[in-house]
Amino acid sequence: MALFIMIIRKMVQNKWLVASMFFGILMTVALVGTMPIYSEAILSRMLVKDLQTFQEDRNLYPGTHWSSIGFYNESPEKRLKVLSELDDFMANEASPSFGIPVKELVTERRSKSFVFVPAVGVEDQNKSKPSATLRSFTDFNDHIVLEDGRLPSDTPVDGVYEALVTSKALGNFKTVLDTVFEIQDERVQGTILIKPVGIIAKKDDDDPFFRNAALTDLNSAFVVSEKLFNQEVILGNKIPVAFSGWYFVLDYNKMELRNVYDFLGTDEKIRSAVLKRIVIYQTEFVVPALDTISKYFERAKQLGKLMWSLNVPVLIMLGFYMFMVSNLIISRQRNEIAILRSRGAARWQVISSFAIEGLILCGLAFVLGPLLGMMLTKVLGASNGFLEFIQRTSMTVRMNSDAYLFGSIAAGVSFIMMLIPVILATRVTIVGHKQQLARSMKMPFWHKAFLDVLALAISIYGLYTFEKRLKDLQALGLNSDDLNIDPLQFIMPALFIVGSGLLLLRLYPYVLRLIYWIGRKFWPPSLYATLIQVGRSSSQYQFLMIFLIMTIAVGVFSAGAARTLNANTEDRIRYANGADFIIESRWPNDEPPPLPPGSPGGFGGGSAPETASSVTKVIHYLEPSFDPYTSLPGVEHAAKVFVKKNANFSAANDGGTATLIGIDTNDFGNTTWFPEDLLDYHINDYLNLMAPDSRAVLISKTLADQKGLKQGDSINIGWTGIATQPFVVFGIIDYFPTFNPNPAVGSVNTANAKAAASAPMLIVGHLSRIQFQLGLEPYQVWLKMKEGASTAELYDGISNGKFNVTSIVNTKEMLGKAKNDPFLLALNGVLTLGFIISILVSFVGFLLYWILSLKGRTLQNGIMRAIGLSLRQLIGMLALEQLLTSGVAIMIGVLVGNITSILFVPNFQIAFNPSSLVPPFKVIFEAMDFTRLYTIVFIMLLLGLGILSYMLSRIRVHQALKLGED
Repeated sequence: MALFIMIIRKMVQNKWLVASMFFGILMTVALVGTMPIYSEAILSRMLVKDLQTFQEDRNLYPGTHWSSIGFYNESPEKRLKVLSELDDFMANEASPSFGIPVKELVTERRSKSFVFVPAVGVEDQNKSKPSATLRSFTDFNDHIVLEDGRLPSDTPVDGVYEALVTSKALGNFKTVLDTVFEIQDERVQGTILIKPVGIIAKKDDDDPFFRNAALTDLNSAFVVSEKLFNQEVILGNKIPVAFSGWYFVLDYNKMELRNVYDFLGTDEKIRSAVLKRIVIYQTEFVVPALDTISKYFERAKQLGKLMWSLNVPVLIMLGFYMFMVSNLIISRQRNEIAILRSRGAARWQVISSFAIEGLILCGLAFVLGPLLGMMLTKVLGASNGFLEFIQRTSMTVRMNSDAYLFGSIAAGVSFIMMLIPVILATRVTIVGHKQQLARSMKMPFWHKAFLDVLALAISIYGLYTFEKRLKDLQALGLNSDDLNIDPLQFIMPALFIVGSGLLLLRLYPYVLRLIYWIGRKFWPPSLYATLIQVGRSSSQYQFLMIFLIMTIAVGVFSAGAARTLNANTEDRIRYANGADFIIESRWPNDEPPPLPPGSPGGFGGGSAPETASSVTKVIHYLEPSFDPYTSLPGVEHAAKVFVKKNANFSAANDGGTATLIGIDTNDFGNTTWFPEDLLDYHINDYLNLMAPDSRAVLISKTLADQKGLKQGDSINIGWTGIATQPFVVFGIIDYFPTFNPNPAVGSVNTANAKAAASAPMLIVGHLSRIQFQLGLEPYQVWLKMKEGASTAELYDGISNGKFNVTSIVNTKEMLGKAKNDPFLLALNGVLTLGFIISILVSFVGFLLYWILSLKGRTLQNGIMRAIGLSLRQLIGMLALEQLLTSGVAIMIGVLVGNITSILFVPNFQIAFNPSSLVPPFKVIFEAMDFTRLYTIVFIMLLLGLGILSYMLSRIRVHQALKLGED
């Protein structure tokens, strides 16, 4: 107990150092804790977004689970037993175990098909008899409305089964309501009468209760009440049961990472329970969300890889921070430790006292860190870009066991980082300690061991291998998962930052000596003293400088990575579309209507006569007026763009197929979006080159390389049914709007040595010549909108103009979806958090170091005042010392961060599909990001200098000199 009280007193005595150490540990545990919390939150949002997209694209509610069984010739007893057991299983075991709310559990029953005839009247033997099934649904009446008639009774009325039908079924049965029919089937026991009493329709068009949204499966069915079906068909066995299904309607908006495994596990349990009771070929399972969930796991894997890769530099920086603070704590107590060792204290006793202190701090951080991580996660959920926050729907953030698991690991590593300086200090006796004080000029360990050179060599080698693999991915049209990427590759940026910083610090003392030597004869005393102080004590500044280099470089790297990934995502969408809007419409033509099924040449029929099938009919189109497109609201420019896939070409005794694009050069140049630095010259220069000659075409470099073409060569172009015509190659280009020169994913056989030969090819020509000499076919209309133009007004103009539009591609809408994509939100959130933590920790570490340094030099500063230096000169010396240490470290950090971004940010494209990244991935820096960074750093330095100046002003000369005497 006495030892514990002594440790608490020591912690109180060094409260600022201990608080700073606790801050570092807490931030480390919180940051590591945010990863599983944020991953779960963002992945849950990602899954829900994917399911919503599925519903929008396919018009199918994804939160359903359908399982069914069919009966063949089982006995009534077995049918009853199977249905009873499965009903109980679905309601009491499966329903509660999905992990998300169950909106509906619909039990659907169907009888075997039967023939029915009017119960009253003369039967016409030659007349075809309609067939139908008897069906029932759980809670059916709550989801339908009556268009005519009334609801049926739950029990037979005078021996007649009352039923509901759709209007289409009533027409198929060629009858009216309240007509009584008799079922004619040898399998039916006795006489069964049935009467339709009501016509139904869906209450809500988007009600997921109905598996078949159009109710077409009820167009040959009588729907009776569930109670009547169970009593008369299942228990009474008056009509054989043919089918039973269980349909779960789930609230998929509540699906999260933690319950997606419950969903999959319940699906497996349902399949197992059904297959255990019935043969396989009589079962059916339909779960629309399974495909989305399987893709979701792939995206989750990519996101996890990306989050760790982005956080590794920040974690290494936090490790440096804790080591620096721990070293500062030990340096203040090194004399005390040496005395204890010299007076007989064992090493384990000294280490144990510090270990208890570390356990207290790490234990508190372990408890509070994940809670702080939850708060940070909520902040991240509002990120709309790098250091951009908006009001948006809050993410569902929950604490999970992984947060404490990861937090415990982080706390354990922090504990080890704290003990390393203690272990090193306990090896030294009082004599060795005094010797070390007299040898403060010794070279740091990392310079002796050349750790800077080693870290740089490893990072550069990792960069080389990574870039080589990326080139393979793009050249071979592979997915990022097709090549094994070492996770250690993501540590390379941090290693490069550390190695570069240490290497520059190795050279820095020589720069100081050069500065000192240049002005040694005319430096003022204050500058002279500062250069002597920094030059002779450079090793004591090493930790601070490498720490500042790490934090600033990580901040610059985070800014560069975020801006690059955001900008490249937007550029990729703009390039793939080519303009703000792409409109396709249907042109009047003489294409014959499709042949009906069963006719010669039609679907399901025989082949057409040989003479008819051997000739391909050329379809003639009538071009609609183009002027109305240019007059649409908000349109600045419009262009005609004809795109023909698989056009034929021949040149130099060789040929092939390529994409042919026909344009009007002037309109196209004014309308399209294209990066300025993607080609050797501006794209408008290439358009101007081909503009004077209608025969001129531009070809892709892939076509020129594969077919050996060059400028001035002739090339013949046409397509199926159209004779080729001569054109002349005026230019060769690497890229063109919408054109991806990389092989399509999965299109290349890696065993083929000539894999590059499968790269796509492009030909760009004049639309007027293509229409005149080749053929007139529908083209796309590309629109460039005015700044701030309303999309709604454009759509209204298209609707009012009665354009026969078949499709519209809205680039602005796609950009909005991309910005709200959970994957990009996660990326911006992680990088923003890393940047904020880097700057915050940098400020705390900077301030802590200089306060302790100033306190340690109280005697020296007092003597300076005593010999005549004014407070202003002392502050000037301090400012100069900060400039030569912290200022230089910050400048090195900015330089190293920029170089690291240029070299390593492109590697993050591995989280996407490198083969589809066109235009090529490039590093982008935004002036605003650097303005934010420099502003924060300037405020940090200014605030730190202000605090230190205040401390200097409080120094009393007599107290400092009295301290020296003591």
